[in-house]
Amino acid sequence: MNILILGSGGREHAFALKIADSKLTDKLYVAPGNSGTQEIATNIPININDFEQVKKKSLELGISMIIVGPEDPLVNGIHDFFAKDKETNSIAIIGPKQNAASLEGSKDFAKKFLVRHKIPTARYATFTRENIKEGFKFLKTLTPPYVLKADGLAAGKGVLIIDSFDDAKSQLTEMLVGEKFGIASSKVVIEEFLDGIELSCFVLTDGVNYKVLPTAKDYKRIGEGDTGLNTGGMGAVSPVPFANKTLLNKIEQNIIIPTIEGLKKDNIEYQGFIFIGLINVNNNPKVIEYNVRMGDPETEVVLPRIQNDFVEIFQSFKNKTLDKIELNIDHRSAATVVLVSGGYPSSYNKGIKITGIDHVVDSTVYHAGAIREKENIYTNGGRVLAITSFGNNFQQALKNSYNSASKINFKGKYYRKDLGFDL
Repeated sequence: MNILILGSGGREHAFALKIADSKLTDKLYVAPGNSGTQEIATNIPININDFEQVKKKSLELGISMIIVGPEDPLVNGIHDFFAKDKETNSIAIIGPKQNAASLEGSKDFAKKFLVRHKIPTARYATFTRENIKEGFKFLKTLTPPYVLKADGLAAGKGVLIIDSFDDAKSQLTEMLVGEKFGIASSKVVIEEFLDGIELSCFVLTDGVNYKVLPTAKDYKRIGEGDTGLNTGGMGAVSPVPFANKTLLNKIEQNIIIPTIEGLKKDNIEYQGFIFIGLINVNNNPKVIEYNVRMGDPETEVVLPRIQNDFVEIFQSFKNKTLDKIELNIDHRSAATVVLVSGGYPSSYNKGIKITGIDHVVDSTVYHAGAIREKENIYTNGGRVLAITSFGNNFQQALKNSYNSASKINFKGKYYRKDLGFDL
């Protein structure tokens, strides 16, 4: 069959490598793709949030399955758009419908879902500019630091952790009244701060059955020691060393099963990936957030460990037979190191020549913010490359990735050298 992947990052390159390996794949396309996907698929330069354009191309290319990488098209309703159209309703969309995507598209929706289904999470309340004074009162009931979250999608920048009450009050005003994050912060969720260590859990569901994928831990901050600005992710490891059987059992019983059952009870049809951002507080996992797709760079450490044919897995969604598939997991550790442009996540230059990728032999180099022009590859974004390696433990895997990272060069190259410091 002909398959289309939507997206242009390291996550999509990782999916493309898996899908290209499938015996069921005839032709593979990626929109818009990058220099990495270009080597194994055909890139299509279209706007993936222009659904008419995606439809036109899909029909033209005889596409049977679309795998949606990023959250925006899902939150904007691409699954619904294709399902309602007689010309496209036979195309399998891997990713949930719009109401289900609200788990990521609206923090308030997600928190209400969590509370309704008695899934452990932080105490919270939601406010708008109309009741901002109530928000000030709620802040007073919390002990610092204060957590403020823009309700909608804010490109990963909508969460603020603030130490003082006055600053929290000021930022709440800026978000609600000053529209700091535009329409995304027309509602703001205020949460109690949870002190613990974070991890990511990934679940695949066909709407009835589910499979738990390997855990991962990513590193969001730009600076070593988890300092500085938040980024899209500077690296990740899988599995998470502290996620022992006891903790994993708690996650499944107290969080995963109630999530799957909660979706059914609420009549929310869900097929695709559920990314559950967790925090481990004294060996009790609590949900920080839901995402309705795979994470990046977590995908680059989770997918290489899954040995199954992914097209086969996705095909099981149609008849809801995911339970018949047995996941084959590589028990080695995987670690990815992200190389970023100098200045990221603030301003940075594009169009800088990258050298040395062909010198990497013991790792997989996933392209993200990179573009090919003739014979050369150039930077085209903040997060440029993700380098993934295996090892008998995460330390060895990281060592291998760092070794490969040293072979790649571009002006302004930066990467964190302390990944795994807290494990």
